[in-house]
Amino acid sequence: MQTKKQSFVESLANVTVGFLVTIISLHIIFPVLGIENHSGKNTLITIYLTVLSILRNYLLRRYFNKKQSFNEK
Repeated sequence: MQTKKQSFVESLANVTVGFLVTIISLHIIFPVLGIENHSGKNTLITIYLTVLSILRNYLLRRYFNKKQSFNEK
């Protein structure tokens, strides 16, 4: 079973990789689709969605950890 800290670190690592992939992807796909590329706006949106992803990953990890712990008893 993971500790809360381990769950948070895993979620943070996962979302950090996702953040970097998203930033790079936006700079590639927006010009292909003819969408104006505003780095500041793109970064702000990505940061907002990244925070949501960290919370989602952490809460889901804790939920399943708790569920697994309950099933082992």
